[in-house]
Amino acid sequence: MEALEGVSKQGIRERIWDYMESRDLADFPRPVHNRIPNFKGSYLACQSIKDLDVFAGTQEVKVDPDKPLEGVRLLALQSKKTLLVPTPRLRTGLFNKITPPPGATKDILRKCATSQGVRNFSVPMGLDSSVLVDLVVVGSVAVSEKGWRIGKGEGYADLEYAMMVSMGAVHKGTPVVTIVHDCQVVDIPEALLEDHDLTVDYIITPTRVIATDCARPKPTGIIWSKVSCEMLTKIPVLRILREQEKRAGKDVALQVEPGSQHPAPSTMRRPRDILQSQAASLGGSHSPLHGVDTQPAATVYVGNLPSNARVRELKRALQELGAVPLRLTWQGPQHRAILHYADSAAAQQAASRLQGLHLGANSLRVALGQ
Repeated sequence: MEALEGVSKQGIRERIWDYMESRDLADFPRPVHNRIPNFKGSYLACQSIKDLDVFAGTQEVKVDPDKPLEGVRLLALQSKKTLLVPTPRLRTGLFNKITPPPGATKDILRKCATSQGVRNFSVPMGLDSSVLVDLVVVGSVAVSEKGWRIGKGEGYADLEYAMMVSMGAVHKGTPVVTIVHDCQVVDIPEALLEDHDLTVDYIITPTRVIATDCARPKPTGIIWSKVSCEMLTKIPVLRILREQEKRAGKDVALQVEPGSQHPAPSTMRRPRDILQSQAASLGGSHSPLHGVDTQPAATVYVGNLPSNARVRELKRALQELGAVPLRLTWQGPQHRAILHYADSAAAQQAASRLQGLHLGANSLRVALGQ
């Protein structure tokens, strides 16, 4: 595709989306507009990452949930690497760890690599988890050979990387790879780049592998002056990180809202408020198991619930094991639940008692959360 000289990032996005659709380069889901485009040949393009030393030598790989990156997720699982996938729109945390069942066949691994598999075979990872990402793989709408990247416009890949920096999960030497169609490799005017934009070190297309040797620095953390109150409301884990950085003495002043002469007011909440907001954003329900109004401060995630499981069945099992939480957030459609306890010691004790728990034919996955 010829060099693009759009006056805006959105102009470049629209031209690429239109180009891919008009030349039938796109694959399901279509149309590709407002998406990270899944292109014909994306699965084969993903195979080229095996030839990169930065992939072969990794243990923990973070791969975005976009459809064209499905082949990378499968390769990571087949190579027995720890595969981390960001939670959708960061509503329930930062990462899900994909955990295939023991003895999983290649067909099962293929399912684990899909978006449905990410939902069914994953365990949420809290901010206190010991995560050290060796390689970051992101989707793109456009990318230049200099390593400059444009996403679909929502900013989640940039924010996820900044959050990983803040929690110490990546450093400036952690390589970033993107996989795109050849037509998505274009000239991007440097004037369009901002300091929060994530750059890439390698570009993989169906026909070539490009080492960008990008000299532009990657984000060094969350730029709070670009974070709005709305973002904090929608992303509970972002609120937790802000509170941590505030306690560390960092400047966490938020974005000035349009039409306002003052910085956006703090939306920091007490632990109880955060948990209620999480439940609302998840579409789940806080179900008190005690008549006392409490403020739980630690969580345990229970995954791989049977599709026909009922909350009363889980409550009964928790009571039998002596692991009754203060509150329970039921996420039946996602086959999981969040158990809220008074402190980390109670959560750790509950997680220990729940190891090996079965509901029906399913062995439940249990993990400590934030």
